[in-house]
Amino acid sequence: MEVARGLEGVLFTESRMCFIDGEAGRLYYYGIPIQELAEKSTFEETTFLLLHGRLPKREELEGFKKELARRRALPEHLLESFRRYPLSAHPMSFLRTAVSELGMLDPTEGDISQQALYEKGLDLIAKFATIVAANKRLREGKEPLAPREDLSHAANFLYMANGIEPSPEQERLMDAALILHAEHGFNASTFTAIAAFSTETDLYSAITAAVASLKGPRHGGANEAVMKMIREIGTPERAREWVREKLAKKERIMGMGHRVYKAFDPRAGVLEKLARIVAETHGHSTEYQILKIVEEEAGKVLNPKGIYPNVDFYSGVVYSDLGFGLEFFTPIFAVARISGWVGHILEYKTLDNRLLRPDAKYIGELDVPYVPLEARA
Repeated sequence: MEVARGLEGVLFTESRMCFIDGEAGRLYYYGIPIQELAEKSTFEETTFLLLHGRLPKREELEGFKKELARRRALPEHLLESFRRYPLSAHPMSFLRTAVSELGMLDPTEGDISQQALYEKGLDLIAKFATIVAANKRLREGKEPLAPREDLSHAANFLYMANGIEPSPEQERLMDAALILHAEHGFNASTFTAIAAFSTETDLYSAITAAVASLKGPRHGGANEAVMKMIREIGTPERAREWVREKLAKKERIMGMGHRVYKAFDPRAGVLEKLARIVAETHGHSTEYQILKIVEEEAGKVLNPKGIYPNVDFYSGVVYSDLGFGLEFFTPIFAVARISGWVGHILEYKTLDNRLLRPDAKYIGELDVPYVPLEARA
């Protein structure tokens, strides 16, 4: 039996949610190209799509937006707990612990009926932004702001995080970023959520496991590494030589390459356009110029090998412009991806819900004699 390292190429279930054409660089949510959703949709509409498998009618969308908005507020007990969390903790640790505590505060935590999962899923989707924004405020020595039901999900997130109502342009930037990160098939965190849920654990536990997985630098933390790379390079003039030195040492260029895509990540293409807007209008031209030079110079060597910019390459420039520090890049990812996690759990319960139990090829010895303790050298 051949070992599939990293489970690459292993099909363990069926899904209608997401299709990734890695060779052509295409991504679809329920058959709709990601570029169309990022340009024309909103996070709420895309979330409805991921939970229901279709776009909503006008009245359905309005009702769905109101439903999410009314669920944004956090229990007072949780807000009190936040003040006891160490401010030195990584925001992903903060989010992970908050989700776990939300589960303890839910008297029906263990109800995993389809309707209960949907209701609890809506709750988590609505509250993730509130949790992350509250953490940002507390780290800045400020009080968390109560969510506003009159704002969209993206606008309310920015309002709670920064204390001011965002401009329509800022709202659109955040909306597009959230849509682009909302779903991406059975990546590590989504697979973790499904693996946990396949045991019939509660939704909070499955999502807590997913958050823990996303925290890892090989999954959700790569956009932080890209911004650190920009800071290390310093100026556009130094970028080409920096790239050549890295490639000569066979070191990784952060934000380049993807396990699935052997062509340009379609999400990176959209984010590049957003980063260019930010650079031209908001004074982030240095960061953008550095990234364009890195992309061009590294591409001479890496593109022929099927290595191109991924979703993390340009996203940090957008997040920085929206008022977020490096430590909040991965939590923003989670604010988006919670929709995909919940959607996949709902779908898996309907289609399969088989307990995941992979195996490993045994390479150890057999019939090894037990040596008494006193006889061991």
